[in-house]
Amino acid sequence: MNKFKEIVTKAIVGKGKKTFKNNYEIALEDEVDTVLGCWIINHTMSGKNNNGKVKINGSYDVNIWYSYDGNTKTDVASKRINYEHNVDISLKDDGNLNDSSEIIIRSLKNPTCVEVSSEDNVIKYVVEKELGIEIIGDTKVKIAIYNDEEEYETLDDTMSEEELDEVISEIDDVNEDYLN
Repeated sequence: MNKFKEIVTKAIVGKGKKTFKNNYEIALEDEVDTVLGCWIINHTMSGKNNNGKVKINGSYDVNIWYSYDGNTKTDVASKRINYEHNVDISLKDDGNLNDSSEIIIRSLKNPTCVEVSSEDNVIKYVVEKELGIEIIGDTKVKIAIYNDEEEYETLDDTMSEEELDEVISEIDDVNEDYLN
């Protein structure tokens, strides 16, 4: 008959991903003729418990390359974007998110500028990113316990008289003409 034991361990108790699309704009001194490029760098993020929801705080730098003065000059506009998102993650086995839960946030799709337009001296752009959220918490695992334990073999460091004679006879049977 099997018996069971419960082991308390850390495991992923909740997991999800979410895509975010946010609109931003940046006002410039120059009247923009053409937006030549947009890139996003230095993305950082972290998560923490916020009354049973995951609060994600993050930031990244947006750099927009544009031309002005009749497309004869270029410049790069930079802006630091700070963001905050509250996400509800369902947990397995009626778990609950608490302050002892570990929250891991991963960027599944780095922030990317997916749309950009300009009017006069204002550049409007849309940034899209996808974040993965994992909640690590305490959980129980049941394992079967079997009573069929193997017996330990008794180890003897000394050789019997017969074993010693056998080893000696193998040594005596060595062919000394092996080099010829």
